Amino acid sequence: MGSALAAGGAAIAFTAVSAVPAGAAEGGVSFSNVKVNGGKPIVIGVKEEVVVHATFRMTTKLKHDPGVVVFPYRGSLESGDQLWNTIENSDCKVVNRAKGICDYEERLYIDPRHHDFGNEDAGAWKTAGRVWLAGDKHDIDDVKVPLQVKRATRVTVNASPEPVRKGRTLTVTGKVTRANWDTHKYQAYAGRTVSLQFKAAGAKAYTTVRKVKSDRTGVLRTTVKATRSGTWRWVYYGNSTSGAKASSGDYVVVR
Repeated sequence: MGSALAAGGAAIAFTAVSAVPAGAAEGGVSFSNVKVNGGKPIVIGVKEEVVVHATFRMTTKLKHDPGVVVFPYRGSLESGDQLWNTIENSDCKVVNRAKGICDYEERLYIDPRHHDFGNEDAGAWKTAGRVWLAGDKHDIDDVKVPLQVKRATRVTVNASPEPVRKGRTLTVTGKVTRANWDTHKYQAYAGRTVSLQFKAAGAKAYTTVRKVKSDRTGVLRTTVKATRSGTWRWVYYGNSTSGAKASSGDYVVVR
């Protein structure tokens, strides 16, 4: 694992398959108030770099280098894997100098096109905090913050005919696809249970009409009776490795 480190807005590169370095000097350091991505899943597409915001507090009176970080890992602290990302961290914002309390902000940049990032990285991760100490030692702690890293999904919708006469059959179709981080394309997502929702003209919220399972090509299809004008959409609520997504709305006039 190659890494570059400097203070105040510096970048530290981690690879998804790299082990956490050995030689930890435990004790004398604590991490608290750790928040990553507002507690929400980290959902990543196939091309766009994702920026994840994190904040945390570190308390220590030990002499240490700049570049204190929190980061996602799997397995054990000393021999687990790290989620590939580049980290940009802030300098210490002093809370209590006598007690060695500092607050930090950081941004994790995750590029799905990087060769060390792939579909196997979807799922559950844990969070660790690390600081490099004098003598080329470090302290690394599990900060007890679980993370979910998910493949982005896309959902489309089309309701026809438009317009439609009241009482006639309306056909609502769509397709659900999921990001493939190995091929950097969206692929059909088969066997997904997706909710068909309707919002009547003038209404403020959608209601679920029924649930439909996508076929082997990710296609959604169902028919409903046209009773009033309004907007139709599909909603996929996600799972442990895939993000939730709602399609845009398709407004249909009923005459």
